[in-house]
Amino acid sequence: MQALTLKGEVAAYGEVRVLGPLSLTLAPGEHVALVGKSGAGKSTLLALMYDRWRDQGAALMPQELGLVPTLSVFHNVYMGRLDRHSWWRNLLTLVRPRHRDIAAISALLETLGIADKCWTLCGELSGGQRQRVAAARSLYQAGRVLLADEPVSALDGPQAAQVMEVLVETYPASVLAMHDLELALRFSSRVVGIQGGEIAIDQPSHRLVAADLMSLY
Repeated sequence: MQALTLKGEVAAYGEVRVLGPLSLTLAPGEHVALVGKSGAGKSTLLALMYDRWRDQGAALMPQELGLVPTLSVFHNVYMGRLDRHSWWRNLLTLVRPRHRDIAAISALLETLGIADKCWTLCGELSGGQRQRVAAARSLYQAGRVLLADEPVSALDGPQAAQVMEVLVETYPASVLAMHDLELALRFSSRVVGIQGGEIAIDQPSHRLVAADLMSLY
């Protein structure tokens, strides 16, 4: 994996600048925790990264999850690879999934503790279960770098840690917007703190404790 770079990027809504100008390089093997208060620009930065890096293997797990409530868990996870198959195969999978796809997706669901929900409609799941389905879809999609916006916000301590561990072990690199500072430090190699649409902190995680980040809030 080559480094992924943003240079002098700016984002605005109408005439109001909400981010930048900022520059950032994601090196191979880096797992970045993106922290800062609500409205600081974290989600905007992730969207910008995805726009710039999607053709280089970036996968996005948005905060709103993007699940289809009228489809099963299996089919929502399968959507992570829709672009890798022909339209007719995807249509066939909607009616009669292949055993190979079922086995692969079931294994991911087992890892995340929701194997029993494989054929449940996503609209019938709890918030935490839906978040794990979105994580499973991101794992199934795979890629060079995962961009995730609050990927474990609906999960409790042990479940959150379990999902975080699987995500960072599966992807060669990641940028994860986090509100839980302890988890952010535990599962990252680098912390980037956003304040007022600019990078206020950029340090290796091992040099920081949660108290060092409180100035961002």
